[in-house]
Amino acid sequence: MKSTSSPVISKPPRLRVGLKDVGRDEFAAAVQEKLGKQRVSIMLDTSVIAFFKAKAGERGYQTLINQSLHQAMTAEQIEATLRRVIREELHPG
Repeated sequence: MKSTSSPVISKPPRLRVGLKDVGRDEFAAAVQEKLGKQRVSIMLDTSVIAFFKAKAGERGYQTLINQSLHQAMTAEQIEATLRRVIREELHPG
């Protein structure tokens, strides 16, 4: 008599928010609310990824990329503010 094996059906991983099981959309919304982060897909040069992976060491390279983008954003805001203040000081109105 042949043994018939039932096909293995993989279940999606259980996602939990607090004490309840939730779907992917609700889980993603809870993560975004808690962390203020959003998942994106982005194409980067291989050299950029290699640089950040080498620099990251034990830390996550994506965290370093996020920090670098934050620094660039902040620097731009500081530069704009500084230019405005200098203009106001040079040309008092």
